[in-house]
Amino acid sequence: MKKLANLLFIFISFLATSQEEQLIWPREIEAGNYLITLYQPQYETLIENNLKGRLALSIKTKEDKMIFGSLWFEARLATDLETRIANLESIQIEKIIFPDIQNDENIEVLKSVLLEDFKKINIDISIDKLIASLENVAEEQALSENLNNKPPKIFFRQESTVLVTIDGEPKFKTVEGEKIDYVVNTPFFIVKRKNVFYLKGANFWYKAKDLFANNWEVTSSVPTDIENLADKNFESQQNPDIEEGENTPPNLILVTEPSELVVTKGDLAYEPINNTTLLYVTNTESDLLLEIESQTHYLLLNGRWYATKAIKKEEWQFVEPKNLPKTFLDIPSDNEKVSGLRISIPGTQEAKDALYEQQIPQTAVVDRKKATTNVTYDGDPKFEKIEDTNMSYAVNTESTVLLIQKKYYVVDNGVWFESNNANGPWTVATERPEEVKDIPPSSPVNNVKYVYIYDSTPDVVYVGYTPGYYHSYVYGGVVVYGSGYYYYPWYGMYYYPRPVTYGFGVHYNPYTGWGFSVGVSYGWMTVSFHSRAYWGPCGYRYGYRHGYRHGYHRGYAAGYAHGKRNSNNIYRTQQGKNRPGISSRTRPSTNQISKPRPTNNRKNNLYSDKNGNVHQRDKNGNWQQKRNNNNTQRPNKTQPAPQNRQNLENHYNNRNRGNNNYKNYRSTRPQPSARRRR
Repeated sequence: MKKLANLLFIFISFLATSQEEQLIWPREIEAGNYLITLYQPQYETLIENNLKGRLALSIKTKEDKMIFGSLWFEARLATDLETRIANLESIQIEKIIFPDIQNDENIEVLKSVLLEDFKKINIDISIDKLIASLENVAEEQALSENLNNKPPKIFFRQESTVLVTIDGEPKFKTVEGEKIDYVVNTPFFIVKRKNVFYLKGANFWYKAKDLFANNWEVTSSVPTDIENLADKNFESQQNPDIEEGENTPPNLILVTEPSELVVTKGDLAYEPINNTTLLYVTNTESDLLLEIESQTHYLLLNGRWYATKAIKKEEWQFVEPKNLPKTFLDIPSDNEKVSGLRISIPGTQEAKDALYEQQIPQTAVVDRKKATTNVTYDGDPKFEKIEDTNMSYAVNTESTVLLIQKKYYVVDNGVWFESNNANGPWTVATERPEEVKDIPPSSPVNNVKYVYIYDSTPDVVYVGYTPGYYHSYVYGGVVVYGSGYYYYPWYGMYYYPRPVTYGFGVHYNPYTGWGFSVGVSYGWMTVSFHSRAYWGPCGYRYGYRHGYRHGYHRGYAAGYAHGKRNSNNIYRTQQGKNRPGISSRTRPSTNQISKPRPTNNRKNNLYSDKNGNVHQRDKNGNWQQKRNNNNTQRPNKTQPAPQNRQNLENHYNNRNRGNNNYKNYRSTRPQPSARRRR
């Protein structure tokens, strides 16, 4: 034990290997005649960006004696959700226990050495393994209270149809130099010329004399100036996966209020789901089920379930997640056609993982001198009060500007800035106003509650955001998209849309996260005279541009876990580079004295319990406690207490699940050149 403190300091060298090797457990360090083995950490709590956990370790002496111990740590979590790698920084050791060894002065020496040396290192870990291993997570449920789950208008059609959404009553502007008016407040191409309306979706043209008469007719006779306008000013979003036979112009439904559309190819076609009383509808892009015993259809929209007994009457009711029929829990995870639904069923492992994912922040370090922002208003700054608070927000800008206690704040791409003037100049904020947590979901700036300031120094500020920033919320044990509220946009010289929940067929696509299916078969979405996306600061340009086609039918293993790899990191540019003054990684790895290596001849099967005892699980599922009593072990029949054994069994299952998810990611990870493909 006297040399133990001098040996274990080499633990700090664990960052010296490549990133790929550093994610493999256990890890071995040779130090003279000693072999130190570090086992996969068991993470306990994640609060904001503060992670706590423990790990089991063993030391083999030159006399072939084994010493077992447990180490507790606390660290700042820095993440990159694109690479699925997290970095533990500013690691602090809370305690170290070597069971059955008491009153040994070397333990205190060891602690002092590690406390000093751990300040110098970073540790890379897999986010998938972190999610699977977390024992407890700080819930954001309170932040997601009072969501509006009232169903939108849900249309049901049995022939090809496209829902064309306009954000409120249509607002027209005249094209400069042309005698053409265009509808500003829609992502669809709609123009008016000589009291005739023209609408384009992909290669289809329609015309009508009444915008909402639902008597649009397909036309091949389109004025040349309108065709030129479409080609010149609108970027059509084509879907590369259009199926054969989908070249017939669909019918149109134009709406000005939150609405959704369910389309089947003819009569409803059902197929049973094994081990359940459920049938799923096979001839639709919607997530639509029929529960046989109650003869109730269930529709999944934005992570929310809606039910009806009369689907053709278009009368739907919201279903609280806890009130879903129990048979939903029996939807098999290995059924590629329906396994993606499990993420929206509380109590499933997929739903639990999604909740943990909600808590993982995307972090960055902001240079206080280099990071800047600008705010543009449509006229003079105009502020409106945030309901039930003393705060106000600017309505005539596409930026999120808050007025709190006579001070102005703007959140720009996940970073807080502050100023004494609504027009700036803006400096990086070092503290987030306490009042922000009280912004209700009914406010269009509700999402800034999920952008955090963790810490600061005279030079940098540590920041991060969780998925609530781009309108992904926790409700009833599942993750849902959108607050459910309609936010009135700004109309002036410019049009500034607000985030929406309904109207764009939001689905959870395991390859891309939340994506959009509106007009998926036709490539109808356009980017036109305004560039602001409807769906918030992250833009979700991937799902928006490429649509959605049954990506969830690939199953959970290659689906949900794999899909998160394409999550946007808004601290970076579209080219994947860090924004000016912002770094996604706090500090570089440093070269150390010794290079630890992953081991292939030792199983990753040691676990630490909450008391610091070290346990091993054999291939038969039996547990034995490792003892340091005179460097010997008690008989193998010694088992931990039932409650402790169950806790260890949970860690064992979570570790395997996390490792499997990581392996799936490694085996299916797209090459850089293909990352934009679905």
